[in-house]
Amino acid sequence: MPATALILIEGHSRLGPLYVKAAQRLGLHPITLSADPAGYDYLAIEGNETIRVDTDNLDALIHECSQLGKGYHIAGITGFAGEDESVYATVGKLCRYFDLPGPNPTSVEQCYDKFIQRQLLTQAGVPMPTYRLATNATNVESSAAEIGLPVILKPASGSGSIGVRLCRNADELAEHTTYLLGGKHIWRSSPRILVEEFAQGPYYSADIMGEEIIGIAAGNFGRPPHFVFREYLHPAPLNDGDFKRIADVSLSCLRALDLGWGPTNIEFRWTKRGPVVIEVNPRLAGGPNPRLVQLAYGVDLVTEHIKLLIGEEWNLSRRLSNVAAARFLIADQDGTLDWINGDGRAAALPRVDEVELYVNAKTPIVRNGDYRDRIGHVIATSPSLAQTEAILERAVNMISWSISPFPTLCEGQTTAPHPSASVEVELPKK
Repeated sequence: MPATALILIEGHSRLGPLYVKAAQRLGLHPITLSADPAGYDYLAIEGNETIRVDTDNLDALIHECSQLGKGYHIAGITGFAGEDESVYATVGKLCRYFDLPGPNPTSVEQCYDKFIQRQLLTQAGVPMPTYRLATNATNVESSAAEIGLPVILKPASGSGSIGVRLCRNADELAEHTTYLLGGKHIWRSSPRILVEEFAQGPYYSADIMGEEIIGIAAGNFGRPPHFVFREYLHPAPLNDGDFKRIADVSLSCLRALDLGWGPTNIEFRWTKRGPVVIEVNPRLAGGPNPRLVQLAYGVDLVTEHIKLLIGEEWNLSRRLSNVAAARFLIADQDGTLDWINGDGRAAALPRVDEVELYVNAKTPIVRNGDYRDRIGHVIATSPSLAQTEAILERAVNMISWSISPFPTLCEGQTTAPHPSASVEVELPKK
């Protein structure tokens, strides 16, 4: 009898290992199809089968899966996206071709085109920031004038806050427009920029499986004009009424975008109008979020997603009631990382669940104003918000590093005592 395989399209530094391990626990043989398998360290571990294939070519993927089907029983197909979220639509098309459970590719494509997403949500009456689509500098300038500064400029497709910036005045608007259109930002197609009203207020996000709200998180960012997460928390400190308002808008998004199969993550800002939708993502949130959900509620989103993929019954019932939070370690300047230490002592603290460093000594650090600025994270869990915050603060204060500026910038060396030294971190409150 052939082994049962789970096909993973592309890899993911955070989610990829979770899917591989969960698949193996379920008795599946994970096989990763990637354009560059060497780009993911975890795939080099013995037992991780990988195949190099052009993952932008649907026909090539169909051929490779068909060949694999001769030696394996393919139980399910899923995948991961980096900066290009079209991988999720490709997964949906593969699932349709092989008659396997999977997302609706048309619905997914409508989501990763943020302009179309905005149009569909607007038609459904979902509360959102005012927005315009621009394809050149003149469009950007006129759109910003219509909406009124400050505005957000961001690519109409992409993830991880890459290319996203708050523009508070005309100079910042012109500067970021030049960045996006002047060759520094990489476009996979013709440039399309969303110009949006800056929705000011606390940040929340809803984690959904199918049509069930698993939990609502709170998050906060470093200093503007960029949006680099400093902390992420499950569950958000919301009263029952505010939780229901976010949940109701979330379900309206699913209906408007014809979603409701598998994982969805919806981002909000709580403004004077209440919850305003920033973005709908037809996938699990990246980073440590799935781990936070598991620690806070006892729901393993990765395992339950795989069960759905292979046609097994899932279990989304909450088995825990904790407060789980992640604090991110953020580089304070560009340069070469001389050393980073204290992570072992931090990990040994009671109720610290995870300390992960993303970089090693002698790594060049170049800040981009997006998720790539993070050099690690600490996760803590306890029964209360105050206790979890205190544990995180103590653990993060144990970690220090030194970055030497690049010689072309200046001479000397700067040491960051700890990642929260430059930015005060507070949980969102209304």
